[in-house]
Amino acid sequence: MEHKIRVLGFSKVVEDIPDLIGKINDTTSNSCVIQLLNADGIAGKEHILHATEQAIKAFERKQNIANDLGLEICVRASAQRQISKALEILGLKKGLNNICAVIIDCDSGVDKELELLLGKTDDTILKPDISHLNDLYQISDEEIENSGGISRVLIERTSLLVLDT
Repeated sequence: MEHKIRVLGFSKVVEDIPDLIGKINDTTSNSCVIQLLNADGIAGKEHILHATEQAIKAFERKQNIANDLGLEICVRASAQRQISKALEILGLKKGLNNICAVIIDCDSGVDKELELLLGKTDDTILKPDISHLNDLYQISDEEIENSGGISRVLIERTSLLVLDT
């Protein structure tokens, strides 16, 4: 089955995370999924799109780790098998957040609703901070060089989760 996936970046001060997530959930229909992630832990659009595709495939094969597609994206993007560790890496925090919004099978009107909740889109937020990602995921310069870039390293790690399943 073909899915329509969009990725948007935002910068927002979040005071009440459960309230924000509740408002996001109120904007979605049954077939529409919106997952908000800490963009500082994402190595660009290629990384998050790969993780999203892997999460969808895991659900289709009934090999998902999480019971929710949004959480499965978080698990896959963070290359973690433990949901709590994935949320520690990619979950939103109270205060200023660089947000990566993954939107699956939603109509384009959702983008405007997200802008009302999160502010103007800013895809520069999705540009990877290599130094931060090195520290966050314990990636050596040698691993980056051998893989062809930070995004490729994290895509490889995401793909390796499939082998562990």
